[in-house]
Amino acid sequence: MQSSEEKGISKIKKDIYCLNIIGEIEGHTTLPNTTKTTKYEHIIPKLIELEEDDDIKGLLVILNTVGGDVEAGLAISELIAGISKPTVSLVIGGGHSIGVPLAVSTDYSFIAPSATMTLHPVRTSGTIINSKQSFDYLNKLQESITDFVVSHSKITKETFNSLLFETSDMANDVGTILFGRETVDCGLINSTGTIDDAIKKLYSLIKR
Repeated sequence: MQSSEEKGISKIKKDIYCLNIIGEIEGHTTLPNTTKTTKYEHIIPKLIELEEDDDIKGLLVILNTVGGDVEAGLAISELIAGISKPTVSLVIGGGHSIGVPLAVSTDYSFIAPSATMTLHPVRTSGTIINSKQSFDYLNKLQESITDFVVSHSKITKETFNSLLFETSDMANDVGTILFGRETVDCGLINSTGTIDDAIKKLYSLIKR
């Protein structure tokens, strides 16, 4: 049986938990053993435990993810957003794709100045049925992600959509790559900062 630390959860002090979201978000399909993953079936029950644990006063979320399973990532984001205790996130390295809603799901978000975030529309790989229903589903899923990000950050829907569908920023794809300060300037992330800033902010929210 995996320990809490192996599942991405570790205690900083007795009253704060750290949730590490790293690598690729694994959903219903098991990824190869050579791929660094965050498994949503490990994260979800732990978040519920944290919500019910009276000794835990706050949650720190550390992200360095390439994205991954959209439904799994959005499910984790919704749970983090619903936690009644103070929450703070810090993006280091990267918070790409479905990592975007994960980064903004907390009460306050930080990003390291050197970190990047990639915004792009929902994509799919493998076989897809070429039908109106299939495309309608993808559009609705994208709308859910957009609505979540807009409601949990200061970015406007118009700005977010323009970044999603930018055609000149990435080779062979649509979307936008933003560096640390740029994510703050557009309203996606609250502040640039370090682990020290994130922990201090979390304790200030706990005291408040």
